[in-house]
Amino acid sequence: MSEPALDFNPGPTKSFLAEVIERSGQPLTACYQCRRCAAGCSVGDETDNLTPNILIRMVVLGDRDRALNNALVWKCVSCYTCGTRCPNDIQTARITETLKKMGKAEHVEPLEPQIADFHDAFVKSGLRWGRVNEMEFMGAYEMKFALRKIREKDYGAIIDELKNQGRLGMEMTRRKRMHFGFLMAKGRNEIKALQRKSKQRAR
Repeated sequence: MSEPALDFNPGPTKSFLAEVIERSGQPLTACYQCRRCAAGCSVGDETDNLTPNILIRMVVLGDRDRALNNALVWKCVSCYTCGTRCPNDIQTARITETLKKMGKAEHVEPLEPQIADFHDAFVKSGLRWGRVNEMEFMGAYEMKFALRKIREKDYGAIIDELKNQGRLGMEMTRRKRMHFGFLMAKGRNEIKALQRKSKQRAR
């Protein structure tokens, strides 16, 4: 299967590549397109055939727009199969996370708003309490989803979401996988300080 053509943008290429390398800590220039990562990507069928090696190539060639917002960036599940297979130990999961953060900082409209909402609710819950409380963070996620659909006047999607999540919640409760307790961890201020420090370093 032939891969899609990528645009080479020589102007901002070097600075974009350097930024992604620095922020992700991954040696992108060591990629020689062996495609071992592509063969093992667990979400390859869900990303319009955009595999880790193609994403790396986008960054190397300076295709900033597509690199910051594509199906792989939003659907990567961080299974680290790509890095395990890579002969140069390139962890694409860290690259996708870096690109996601860069896109958010630049106010790029997310390709998958639901995933962005889920990610945002999860991180904020962890920062607030030091632990992720399932009921609290899922409530925040569902609120974000509902508000977005209200703005779009898609009320049917809200009803469908409530039905689906209700069925899932009941099944998880039956299997004793739903945790209703509320937990807080010590050292929450330290966690928040680390997050502030990481933001400052990324600027």
